[in-house]
Amino acid sequence: MDRFAELKAAIKTAELVDAHAHNIVAVDSAFPFLNCFSEAAGDALSYAPHTINFKRSLKEIAELYGSEISLSAVQEYRANSGVEAITAKCLKAAGISTVLIDDGLELDKKHDIEWHKAFVPYVGRILRIEGVAEQILDEGSASGTWTLDSFTEIFVDKLKSQADKIVGFKSIAAYRSGLEINTKVSKKDAEEGLNDILQAGSPTRIENKNFIDHIFIHALEVAQCFDLPMQIHTGFGDKDLDLRLSNPLHLRSLLEDSRFKKCRIVLLHASYPFTKEASFLASLYPQVYLDFGLAVPKLSFHGMLSSVKELLELAPIKKVMFSTDGYAFPETFYLGAKKSREIVFAVLRDACIDGDLSIPEALDAVKDIFSKNSLELYKIKSASMSLDLDKMTGSSFLKIDDYSPTPVITFVRIMWVDASGQHRCRVIPKKRFYDLVTKNGVGLTCASMGMSSHMDGPADETNLTGVGEIRLIPAMQTKCQIPWAKEQEMVLADMQLKPGVPWEYCPREALRRVSKILKDEFNLVMNAGFENEFYLLRSMLMDGEEKWVPFDKTPYCSTSSFDAAFPLFHEIVASLQSLNIVVEQLHAEAGNGQFEIALGYTTCEAAADNLVFTREVVRAVARKHGLLATFVPNYDRIQPNTWSGAYHCWGPENREAPLRTACPPGTPDGSVSNFEIKVVDGCANPYLALASVLAAGIDGLRRHASLPEPIEDNPDNVKDKVRRLPKSLSESVEALVKDQVMRDLLGEKLLVAIKGVRKAEIKYYSENKDAWKNLIHKY
Repeated sequence: MDRFAELKAAIKTAELVDAHAHNIVAVDSAFPFLNCFSEAAGDALSYAPHTINFKRSLKEIAELYGSEISLSAVQEYRANSGVEAITAKCLKAAGISTVLIDDGLELDKKHDIEWHKAFVPYVGRILRIEGVAEQILDEGSASGTWTLDSFTEIFVDKLKSQADKIVGFKSIAAYRSGLEINTKVSKKDAEEGLNDILQAGSPTRIENKNFIDHIFIHALEVAQCFDLPMQIHTGFGDKDLDLRLSNPLHLRSLLEDSRFKKCRIVLLHASYPFTKEASFLASLYPQVYLDFGLAVPKLSFHGMLSSVKELLELAPIKKVMFSTDGYAFPETFYLGAKKSREIVFAVLRDACIDGDLSIPEALDAVKDIFSKNSLELYKIKSASMSLDLDKMTGSSFLKIDDYSPTPVITFVRIMWVDASGQHRCRVIPKKRFYDLVTKNGVGLTCASMGMSSHMDGPADETNLTGVGEIRLIPAMQTKCQIPWAKEQEMVLADMQLKPGVPWEYCPREALRRVSKILKDEFNLVMNAGFENEFYLLRSMLMDGEEKWVPFDKTPYCSTSSFDAAFPLFHEIVASLQSLNIVVEQLHAEAGNGQFEIALGYTTCEAAADNLVFTREVVRAVARKHGLLATFVPNYDRIQPNTWSGAYHCWGPENREAPLRTACPPGTPDGSVSNFEIKVVDGCANPYLALASVLAAGIDGLRRHASLPEPIEDNPDNVKDKVRRLPKSLSESVEALVKDQVMRDLLGEKLLVAIKGVRKAEIKYYSENKDAWKNLIHKY
């Protein structure tokens, strides 16, 4: 069952209160209406189709109208339908119950406030204070000379006369003079500012900062007197905006003025690109509220998502509000609402995955953000639409599956695992990847399979040098979106001499080759699943140096340990599920800060692929939570009485044996469901590890070998009957040197490289006693 089904349903059915919008125009003919979602209104239509937002908006509107996905087809539909029909269609599909309109934006042939009431249950007016001031000055220009006092008296009276007819005031000071409002502007400076404006003639345009500050302060006094909110344009907007002056932090002197502590301030447009600053102000000042219109849907999907997330970083959910910033064309209301639903779902879903919210809390947040916060702030009684979802126009808008839209992919990581077991990658821009790399791959030095864990260069005795190059060819069946960086994809790679010709050193090819031998000679296929043991470490400053210490010190299968790590594991499992990787169980292991994730079984190649992706997920999610996840084992892990399998033996349900047969409940008596092999650790290349297991099995089948008698006791108690496995990496390499089976089945050249890498590591770490501590960053 979809864990987020209830949240999806709540998002789908939420009635929206559009807290900031503008008038719709009476234009039925072809017009560059989509321009407003690609460039600033009024730009040339010829430029708009080159933007991502334009193409995205065009597709979504064409789907709503049921027309072909072309500008001409959509414009033809609009012209044939008429503005009333498309307004009804767009606003009904958007699910908007309330629209609050700032009608101070001058548009040709715009409809008045009353006209809009035919399409939604409630329409409220937001009064733009600069527009009121300009109207007063224009109407009184022929009546004589203005003084500051005479103007201010009329201005204040005009605002008061409208107070019971509006839901709030708005200032566009950011466009004109910036947000550093001087709350103590002198009468002399304001008078001079008024004179400057009057000398410029009609029509009046208020641009003088001192005069703007003067009317803003008086409007704020009226707003506070009538308990009306003041919307303030912050962040980005039209061309005449000085973005440097629209950072909401400039408002701090105003917000700290004791006269206006109770005046509610709404920062519009998410203050983009100053979203973090806006969130900070809302968290610090009780009178500050946030609105994310215009940022949604004008930005890219990633930009919208990050902006809303940043708003909620510090700001209380009770202070964040939806709006479309729709204007001129009904399609802008529809697109703003559609994208807002998608973005809010994505943000709240991620918050639930991260453990920041529970599902019930997320459901409450939906109501708060989309309607409740605005209804309370603007003192509007709920104008329920009683939405009939089955009959809603534009059903494509309400597809739940669309609420996790794929952001635009920008890069693709091509990944491989080298002979030392380290993950490596090349990052390719998306266009180049799909145009060239999918067929031809990317070049990689032959030395890459001769590198050890301590040096990015070929080790001695590997027979590999910096001379020569192979191709990394993407295995496209493994390509997937990166859960923690959704604007990227990742794909595993095969190593080939040229496209279609395998390289003898390729680990994936070695596993593929040995698997084929098993199938061809014995008609057998081996499945595998990995148990991933890793440590979670946290950074501490000790004696002036950074030290990495265990996440906790709890015992095996500790409940408190899992509780502490649950937010991290919750996100890890969700990420793995998105990659179609099956998680069977997880628990705290015996080591300090040690955990285990057991994956479901599948074919050997897929199992190794899944292991690589799982390690990437675990490390990335741990980084996000401020931790370091490392798969590096202890250098003395295989010891008696530690359940690691120190002796050459096998046994049924014997956890001290390196090879354990498992017979869980439900398995017929005498049958074995699976084998557990304990000697593989996190420094191993998983493809080579599985290829080695297969090679040993093939050798046994070829020789018709039989298993020795099982050991059903602790092998350490009968050590005279069993042989000790290698006690060190040195002994393991010595055994590998003598192993003709591995040489024959895995390949002479590959075995030489592996032995050379491990010999180099033995030498380096024996000579540099503390160097092993750096391995936590490499595995």
